[in-house]
Amino acid sequence: MNSSILLSLTTFIYGFAAFFYIVSVVFKKPFFGKTGTWTCLAGIAGNTGGIIMRWIESYRFGIGHAPLSNLYESLVFFSLVIVAIYLVVEKTYANRSLGAFTTPLAFLAMAYASLSPNISDRIQPLMPALKSNWLIAHVITCFIGYAAFAIAFGLGIMFLLKQKDSQGKVPFIKLFPDLHIMDELSHQMIMFGFLFLSAGIITGAVWANSAWGRYWGWDPKETWSLITWFIYATLLHARFMRGWHGKRLAYLSIIGFIAVLFTYFGVNLLSGLHSYGR
Repeated sequence: MNSSILLSLTTFIYGFAAFFYIVSVVFKKPFFGKTGTWTCLAGIAGNTGGIIMRWIESYRFGIGHAPLSNLYESLVFFSLVIVAIYLVVEKTYANRSLGAFTTPLAFLAMAYASLSPNISDRIQPLMPALKSNWLIAHVITCFIGYAAFAIAFGLGIMFLLKQKDSQGKVPFIKLFPDLHIMDELSHQMIMFGFLFLSAGIITGAVWANSAWGRYWGWDPKETWSLITWFIYATLLHARFMRGWHGKRLAYLSIIGFIAVLFTYFGVNLLSGLHSYGR
């Protein structure tokens, strides 16, 4: 078995986890929620094992680099961090309903990486500019931030659903945490993600200076990363200075994650140093 096969299997494991969490919430069956948790743990094991195997394989091919250098590898890592952060939240708050909104994101990311004909899972040599230890620091910090924003996105949707169903007409929405808990947790996830996104932008700038002799070049990815940073900075400013919370925070967390997705995928349609798809 090679890393690609293991990671393809992990895709289906995450798919089963998402299914179990959704069934648990819709039909209010705790057993399926517990099964989803154990399935997630199995997925993390497979995901981590696949990344390690891919790293070892790169050395066997005489390439030898961290598996974080292309769209396929970044999607694999993104899925791992989403599920890992979610499980920490699940353990902390003893509530599995969030899994129905976050594990599907990990599954879709893995499915896109594994099944899309436009994405290659081949291990390829790095271009000279990418041969830097800053690559690992930059990618890890960025994707931890993205994953935290994905969790906040799921919480935003849950918050809006629960607020709209204030009379409790939809039975499964009663399983969601209280509104103030989701509001505070979403804020914490956004702060956490903002710190790591900031670190990602800084490490990327340092890396760019060492590779190309300039800290910032207004590459499409750099520009949209800055736009995303400003969206979340505005959200946090509104929270701290104007006391925004609740529905406003939920909408902004959803808008912010849409910006994250465009920063991640949309720039592949544009020319630039970060265009994985080109």
